[in-house]
Amino acid sequence: MSKKDDRVEDLGQLKSWGTNTELNALEALMWRTEHPPAYSWSGIVLAVLESTPDWDRFIGLHEWGTRLVPRFTERVVEPLVPAGPPMWSRDPEFDLSNHLRRVILPAPASMEQLLEYAQSQGVIPLDRNRPPWIATLIEGLPGGRSAYMLQAHHVLMDGGSATQLFSRILGRHHRPKSMPNLPAIQKRPRFSKIDATLRGLGGLARTVPSAVVRGGEIITYTAQHPDRVRAYLESTMRVAQPDLVPPPKRLEPGPRTKWRFGMLECGLAELKKAGYKAEGTVNDAFVAAMLGGLRFYLESHGDLPEDLPMTLPVSVRKPDEALGGNRFTGAFLSAPSSVTDPVERIKEIHRRVGAARNEPALDFLNVLTPALNFAPSAAVSSALQSLTSNAVLMASSWAGPVEPVYVAGSRIQGMYVFAPLPSTSMCAAMSSQMGTCYIGLNADGDVFPDIENLWECMQKGLDEVVELAD
Repeated sequence: MSKKDDRVEDLGQLKSWGTNTELNALEALMWRTEHPPAYSWSGIVLAVLESTPDWDRFIGLHEWGTRLVPRFTERVVEPLVPAGPPMWSRDPEFDLSNHLRRVILPAPASMEQLLEYAQSQGVIPLDRNRPPWIATLIEGLPGGRSAYMLQAHHVLMDGGSATQLFSRILGRHHRPKSMPNLPAIQKRPRFSKIDATLRGLGGLARTVPSAVVRGGEIITYTAQHPDRVRAYLESTMRVAQPDLVPPPKRLEPGPRTKWRFGMLECGLAELKKAGYKAEGTVNDAFVAAMLGGLRFYLESHGDLPEDLPMTLPVSVRKPDEALGGNRFTGAFLSAPSSVTDPVERIKEIHRRVGAARNEPALDFLNVLTPALNFAPSAAVSSALQSLTSNAVLMASSWAGPVEPVYVAGSRIQGMYVFAPLPSTSMCAAMSSQMGTCYIGLNADGDVFPDIENLWECMQKGLDEVVELAD
């Protein structure tokens, strides 16, 4: 198959990206428990471009993209009462101009100024009455460069579905010989709050009889397999109430209203070698580097480093599932930041993460979430925060484009993701692109007031791990 055929197939697959009409249980939970900026579920994707795209072409790209992937023309409609999940509904007043911004920084703007602008926008809540995203072209970087910033709510996509989207929709050439035809506007359903309420009540009515039948099946299964049931219940207790160390006093949770963005990068091959040398994965090496950075930070204040509570998103997406949406759960563990030797730290991370991933009840929250979505939002939010709010670090990683990609004809030099801080004091997100790992850091400025010192320590932690590849 030729590259042209590959492109046609990729774009064809995007027609099925985000076609569900209801938010799944996890997405509904994120939507209902959001209280930005302290408990936000909106993140930032920041792509540094080697040139500045033409504004009209930039607009045309998004016109084409929203027709190809109409999920970006839909808003979330909640039921009048928590009778069921919110629904995706075509925005009858969708206007692309409400979602596109053009900002010109005082030239020549530094990367620090770019990050300052991005972090200032990250804490501004998205309009919940419109499709939850905003795209901004930021001009004024040295050498004629610019940046593409996408602020999007997590209900639109997780890291896996973002990879599905970007790997297919981004351009492959600076000046393609021909632009794909503008797709016809797809007819998507519209729902009102009353529609969502009635649909939820109808689903609840159908659920009760099936739950009775399912209850009988569970009783029978328990009688036949008591050991398996006991093992699952014990796993549920470990997952629901993990034996986490408390955060050190210096890193106790803060208000999470001052987002501070930082950037790191390293070679993908070197990070893989470092992980392999310690009998771990590239993700193990990445997490070890972030923990090492926090260790150096604590040492810089004269504190004795100790293990830290952290969370890791774990994908539960299956190969045959529809594209788009969110399919992950969270693993909580005490991370070995107290281990000085980076090789031993990687090994210990590999062991602990493996144990967390292999818990039979790892996905219990997604099983429990449908029931939670019938409870009052305040109660659900309180329960969720009590489970997750003590984490010092959240770390996630995923593979990005493996060939040059473009935004409206401008090549992407590096793509960084800055995740929100809904349950942690720092988020570290790593994506790879053409052999380079780009790490976006988001830290609570109240927990880390000496932010430049933090970035230096995080760089030191990364260098320490990458040097293992030598």
